[in-house]
Amino acid sequence: MSLPPKPPAREGRASLPALIRLFRRDILSALPERLYRAKMADFRTPFFRSCLINEAALWRLVLNERPEDFPKSNRIRAGLEPLLGRSVFVTNGAEWRRQRRIIDPAFEGGRLRDTFPAMLAASQAACARMARAAGRGPVEVEEQMSHAAADVIFRTLFSVPIEDETAAEVFRAFRAHQATQPILNLAAFLPLPRWFPRFHRRETLRTAGHIRALIAAMTEARARDIAAGRAPDDLATKIMTTPDPEDGKPFDTAEMVDQVAIFFLAGHETSASALAWTLYLIAGDDALQDRLAAEAETTLGDSPAFADASRLILARDTFREALRLYPPVPMMVRETTKPETFRNRALKPGTQIVISPWHLGRHTRLWENPDAFCPGRWQTGEGRKAAREGFIPFSSGPRVCTGAGFAMLEGPLMLAMLARRLRFAPIPGAVPEPVARLTVRARHGIRLAVSAR
Repeated sequence: MSLPPKPPAREGRASLPALIRLFRRDILSALPERLYRAKMADFRTPFFRSCLINEAALWRLVLNERPEDFPKSNRIRAGLEPLLGRSVFVTNGAEWRRQRRIIDPAFEGGRLRDTFPAMLAASQAACARMARAAGRGPVEVEEQMSHAAADVIFRTLFSVPIEDETAAEVFRAFRAHQATQPILNLAAFLPLPRWFPRFHRRETLRTAGHIRALIAAMTEARARDIAAGRAPDDLATKIMTTPDPEDGKPFDTAEMVDQVAIFFLAGHETSASALAWTLYLIAGDDALQDRLAAEAETTLGDSPAFADASRLILARDTFREALRLYPPVPMMVRETTKPETFRNRALKPGTQIVISPWHLGRHTRLWENPDAFCPGRWQTGEGRKAAREGFIPFSSGPRVCTGAGFAMLEGPLMLAMLARRLRFAPIPGAVPEPVARLTVRARHGIRLAVSAR
């Protein structure tokens, strides 16, 4: 049972200016160790109060039972606005409900089955690229998985592989944007009015603008194809042609650009993060890799079908364990709209409520050996009970990630196919350092030795 890397927790108190610097560098190492055992913890500044809640009854109240009373916080949206605009990830209330009414049908019923051929083709391409890279020395698997996940999202969304010129340019631009974008903007700490500048880095604004321009060009081209009756039946076409059942209007081009931006963030960036950490975790366990390869050989055969993916039990458990240890979105922030009482503590309107999949997934009160990598825990009663209390990498309730089923099809399938064809091994001294940027990534990447089976 291995203990993979974990950011060191902050020791002692810190002033607000020091905390801002720490949070902008990496939110995970800026937080104290006690959060891994606390049921609820307070954080106060001169401008606002924040409460992190690790008790299942509380996060269910916020996410599942009374979500309208705890909308998404505008403090977090301030940092994401240059890229995501008013996408479904950041909106609230009637605007969010309208967006979900249009988006959700694209991911319902047989639509997930329809995406399988594109996922399979992208996984086969990823195996081929990884095999070629293996012959040139250590492989940077974050880069490889970013390419693979971008390939999946572009094949399923726009019916083009990542090798397509525009798709490849969006992929490169997004990597550049992430390097400039801290998870928290200054507006997360200070009570700034809407008109006040958000002090985004110049490079953050430049890369976000570049990405949105590329997405706009693809969206406008698809709109022309729809009008001409020659558009493929993919996710983009489905979403762009679905009217809101209440007002009868579909997304206009500007609205669609916002949604494609979040599909790329949620459908590419989070999957890339999870898959890269999964490969790092299995690299230290040859026996597990052999079992994954054997399961893939038996289950997938020569012509994998959609139904086969549901029988990748070990691959699914391994991917879940990676999501527990390294949830791509480490924290979710909601806000109280009226007075509340949590654990006998009075909370005023405007209090920030932090729900942390990172801390829930490693909480000492919930999990046995919480920092250990142990895929076998998912087949035990104790492990399943802990998961019900503290495993929410895709959030929960009405705002659960629309693409959760998509991700849980893509991740195990790609892992199984990679393990079937390749073997992964750690490089001595090359231990990745987890940091929270837009997603949980390794500060200097993840390098592994890769060889053919």
